[in-house]
Amino acid sequence: MDITVFSSEEFDTKAWVNEIMKNPEHQNDSNYTMSLVTKLQLYVQQLNTTLEETSQQVLSSLPKIMRDTSSLQQEAVTLKQKMATVKSEIERIEYDTGKSIDTIEKLDSLMNRLNMAKQGLHESDNWTVLVNDLEEVFDTKNIETISSKIVSMQNSLKLLVNISDYEDRKLQLEGLKNRLEAIASPSVVQAFNTNNLEQSQLYVKIFASIGRMPQLIKYYHKCQKDVLLKKWRDQLELEQDYSTIEWIHNYYSTLLSNWHQQSRWCSQVFPSDVSSAKTLLDVYVDVLTSLDPSLKECCDAALKQVPDKLNFLIEVKESAKHFADSLLKIIEQSQDKIAKDSIRHLEKAIYAHLVPYVSKYSSYQESALLKRLSQLNLKKEPPANEWVQSLSLSIPQVMDIAREAKKDCLLLTEGCGYAGLLIALRGFFREYAAVFEAALKQIEMEHDNKKQQEDWSTFQICFYLLQNVGEVLLKIQELEKDLTDSILELNQRKAGSDAVDFKHLLLKDVDLKEYESLVKCVTEGTQLSLLDHVTSEFSRLCSAIHHTTYQVVFAPIASVLDVVQSSDTWAQFTASHNADLPDYSFTPQEYITQIGQYLMTLPQHLEPFLFKENPSLACALRATDHEYDVVPENNESSLAHTFLAIVARGVCQSFTDKILSICQLSQPASRQLAHDINYFNNILEELGVPLTESLQQLSMLLRIPSEQYQTQSQGCSARLVAAVRQMRNIKSASS
Repeated sequence: MDITVFSSEEFDTKAWVNEIMKNPEHQNDSNYTMSLVTKLQLYVQQLNTTLEETSQQVLSSLPKIMRDTSSLQQEAVTLKQKMATVKSEIERIEYDTGKSIDTIEKLDSLMNRLNMAKQGLHESDNWTVLVNDLEEVFDTKNIETISSKIVSMQNSLKLLVNISDYEDRKLQLEGLKNRLEAIASPSVVQAFNTNNLEQSQLYVKIFASIGRMPQLIKYYHKCQKDVLLKKWRDQLELEQDYSTIEWIHNYYSTLLSNWHQQSRWCSQVFPSDVSSAKTLLDVYVDVLTSLDPSLKECCDAALKQVPDKLNFLIEVKESAKHFADSLLKIIEQSQDKIAKDSIRHLEKAIYAHLVPYVSKYSSYQESALLKRLSQLNLKKEPPANEWVQSLSLSIPQVMDIAREAKKDCLLLTEGCGYAGLLIALRGFFREYAAVFEAALKQIEMEHDNKKQQEDWSTFQICFYLLQNVGEVLLKIQELEKDLTDSILELNQRKAGSDAVDFKHLLLKDVDLKEYESLVKCVTEGTQLSLLDHVTSEFSRLCSAIHHTTYQVVFAPIASVLDVVQSSDTWAQFTASHNADLPDYSFTPQEYITQIGQYLMTLPQHLEPFLFKENPSLACALRATDHEYDVVPENNESSLAHTFLAIVARGVCQSFTDKILSICQLSQPASRQLAHDINYFNNILEELGVPLTESLQQLSMLLRIPSEQYQTQSQGCSARLVAAVRQMRNIKSASS
């Protein structure tokens, strides 16, 4: 039997019994039940026996535990008493011997002061001897002997710090060091200039011993500076036939080679606590800012001669960057701990000559862009269609030029000149837009020569030109997004790394504020259009082309509508002519049928442009009029309908104006004009364009019988009511 379940805290008697009796064979078996009860009784007896034995063992061991506990307690009391005794003895000893220890300390202090006084007197006497000896030794100009005497005096002075004339002796010692330095300086300069290792090590030892290492470093600094400046002058003299770029590149190579050589030499000469990298870094900063002629002067002279100024400056900057990267890599490999401020000073010295040119970057970039634009020869001779076709082919080239300008900006300014790039691009695209304007003027001149005839070829040319401008707008939007992404990426890359901070190296304070303002606007998601001036320029151009297109379409209609205000048109309809005929007996006159036929052909001419997917033209149209903005994207047929609606409204307005300029209409003429308006309305319905409210009212007013005019004209425009009454010679009720 498994009795482990009885030890569980969650033991349930009923559940255990039910589990045991679960087998149907045992449920009615009394023997099985009695057997289980007997087993349980045996287990209970065993458990009782075990408990009894365990209790006896515990009871028998209790006296021993009590005895051990009592013994430990007595030992603890004894230990406490001994510790109290020791403490009292220590306090008594301290009290008895305290005065003796104080006396011993005072005697020891007195002895030390006596020894110091004794040594001070000895060193004072030694100081006097050394001073007398030095005067004689200075005459020999033996630098090593002089330095050893000065070192001895220096050691003596350390022990005379408490005497009354300590400061005077200190000044006297500094004067002697100055005399030694003056004697040694020519030899030091010669040793440094000739890279004499043995002599240089000797002078380093001497100057270090007298505490003049900073002065010795200054000698080395000046010697190295003079050497490097002389190399620059010699190079300019020897390489007169070379270009400025070659001068600069060769001198940078000289500086790198000299750094390797001097770095090894310095590590052999100067002590370990003198950083050769820091020493040479200071020298190079001084050299780069002291070149005669300076790098800027050389670049200024070269800029007057080179045809491609921007490319020249890019080459100068790339040469400087290569030099800076190489030098900084060498410094990093030297493992000398150089402060960031020192590195920044070196970088500023390397790029200093580029700062004035980066400040004028926009003008250099704009000149380069306009020069490349002029090389495309976009200004063509008539006819206009060839000019428009040439402009269409120029768009990819122009956008490539703009994208290359972005690359030039990165090369010359490392992206810090984006504000200048935007200025240059505005000038560039403004000039490009001027070419489109010139082409538009040529189209207008050619159209004017055709009088008021139907001119579908000019209409097509206008739409092609509008499509081209729309394509330019789309490309400008892509370029603008690319520039925005580049600014964001550049800003994130600089913020997340230890990259060179070119904005503080290449930009003046004014340019830096402008750049940071631009970055702030872009990063904060401000509603900023980087090329908003360019977009506005081409949007205005779209409006001008759209207006010209409208004029080309409307010109034949305008000439036909002129007959409406002519009195001869209506003189044929006398007062008795067709007076009693019904409305369906009237037929539209020729002028209105011509207009209707003309308008019905307009969708055919729009089909090549607006009844198929044409994102460029759609973009241009949306830039011309707010009506095109409400048209859903990729719905060119709706754009065509909008254009038709604009033309139809123009015709309606012109038709209305011509009607209102009629002097007199007979009743038949009035009914004929109303029928003409109705015919025009049918034409517009075919085109899906509604008739204007003014024409609808005019049609109604022209049909009203004279005797009912006063009552049935109510609700119409007072201006139209009065005009029709006057031309129909209907007397008002008041008269």
